[in-house]
Amino acid sequence: MADVANITPEELSALEQRLAEVEAYLHIDEKRGRVEELEQMSAAPGFWDDADRARALMAELASARGDVEAVDGARSQLADARAALELASELGEDEGAADFVAEASANAEALARSVDALELSSWFTGEFDHGDAILTIKPGQGGLEAQDWTFMLFKMYMKYCARKGWKVTVNDCPAAEVIGIDRATITVEGKDAFGMLRAEAGVHRLVRISPTDAKKRRQTTFAGVEVIPVLPEDIDIEIAPDDIRVDVYHASGPGGQGVNTTDSAVRVTHLPTGIVVTCQNERSQIQNKAACMQILKARLYELELQKREDKLDEIRGPKTDIGFGNQIRSYVLYPYQMVKDLRTGVETSNVDGVLEEGDLDPFVIGYHRWATGNAEAEA
Repeated sequence: MADVANITPEELSALEQRLAEVEAYLHIDEKRGRVEELEQMSAAPGFWDDADRARALMAELASARGDVEAVDGARSQLADARAALELASELGEDEGAADFVAEASANAEALARSVDALELSSWFTGEFDHGDAILTIKPGQGGLEAQDWTFMLFKMYMKYCARKGWKVTVNDCPAAEVIGIDRATITVEGKDAFGMLRAEAGVHRLVRISPTDAKKRRQTTFAGVEVIPVLPEDIDIEIAPDDIRVDVYHASGPGGQGVNTTDSAVRVTHLPTGIVVTCQNERSQIQNKAACMQILKARLYELELQKREDKLDEIRGPKTDIGFGNQIRSYVLYPYQMVKDLRTGVETSNVDGVLEEGDLDPFVIGYHRWATGNAEAEA
């Protein structure tokens, strides 16, 4: 992001150039026409006669309209910043020039954030980047601490998804026996959800004074995050009935509370691969089994891609032990406070903003800028 504490005309022009490049990449003029076309189609009689086609077109309309509105908003921020800066240049210090400089800087800061977000979307060129995601968190080294750390990450990602306006379905989040959770799996629905969240795949490290240690010693613990895409309906993964085992059991949520009073939770085991998927969010076995099958198909598709490409980072990044030496990000609460991404160097001392409020965009954007730069360098 540009330094906009005291914005200059040159810095504003640089932001304008970045915005113009993003507009060209996203084909905004074409999308304006497509929005008008789709709006006319959706208002026509019989549009919903073919429900599947109608839903696909409405999703396309929402995506195109979102891009157009985001660019229009950024253009408005640019115009406001430029107008304030021009007024400041015409006034003396005793005539309120400083106030207009501050206004221009505030608008330029908002513009920089908008351009960052638009650039991020333009970097998503993967087949599933603009679609939904399945995110799983598992404890690693650290015993009870790792289970508590898994719960902390779960709450962090729930906050982040809320900030992004994404819909979240908690598929599985069983409480651990003493503290925290055994694991968590959520399905995230929203624009660019998979593209954004794949920045989070890997090992996350926590350093703090252990709340479970009577001697109040410093503890280092780990949790692993896996991110895979929700497969579109036109990709069909066939699973033979004889290849799976379905078990049902009593559901429970974080903290030990019962989710319901029936044996509605479902565990599906894919016998040929050993993949196990559980879901206990819904109140019926049928719904939970359907959610399990969706996740299982996504994981089997990922596994097939890995076999074809012979590289594990095609979808979720390299698979490593959830422990020392493999972390992508460190969250230090003691003896100082710092969250630092070890891939990109992005860091902040506002630990509460990250863990309690889900302020992950600087890390997500930083990761994709870093990854895009590496890809361009290799090309």
